[in-house]
Amino acid sequence: MQPDPQTPELTRLLVFCELLKKWQRSINLVAPSTLGDVWGRHFADSLQILDFVPPGAVVADIGSGAGFPGLVLAIARPDVHVHLVESDQKKGTFLLAVSRETGAKNVDVHVERIERVLPGLEAGMVTARALAPLPKLLEMVRPVWERNVGANMVFMKGAAWREEVDLARQDHDFDLDVRPSKTGGGAAILCITKVRRKRIG
Repeated sequence: MQPDPQTPELTRLLVFCELLKKWQRSINLVAPSTLGDVWGRHFADSLQILDFVPPGAVVADIGSGAGFPGLVLAIARPDVHVHLVESDQKKGTFLLAVSRETGAKNVDVHVERIERVLPGLEAGMVTARALAPLPKLLEMVRPVWERNVGANMVFMKGAAWREEVDLARQDHDFDLDVRPSKTGGGAAILCITKVRRKRIG
């Protein structure tokens, strides 16, 4: 199911959706089992993070893959600038194609490894979806929270998010705001701020 186009942003998201289905034939962008409900499983899911994004934010979306949630965010919120970071060349080419076809001028695509890109980005927010366990994610985005104590990390996590939070708190202190995901299944959106490494000893 997908909505009728009513705004320029929604029209562009529907173009994105059609491009995803087309490219999926040659590149494994999303799980084949989700193709029957691409809009609900990927687009509507990604749109849930809009409430966390302040006006004019500069966002680093890491491990962007097929563009969720970063490219969806960029299209839905033209006031926000999004850096899509994806090391896979084919997926990076897809992200560039969608950005071009949808006219998303508030997007920069970085086809490089995360650790090479983040140290040079002045991003106040980081997003990721189904990328890595939370302890690893926090270390991956360390250049952001070390440079900007007020940075927001918004991570879309599955049903095991509580266990991941407990593990992450073994080495990190942070403030946490949890929102249940509308996709159900126990999934959640974690908004993490004020990250700092715990002192040992």
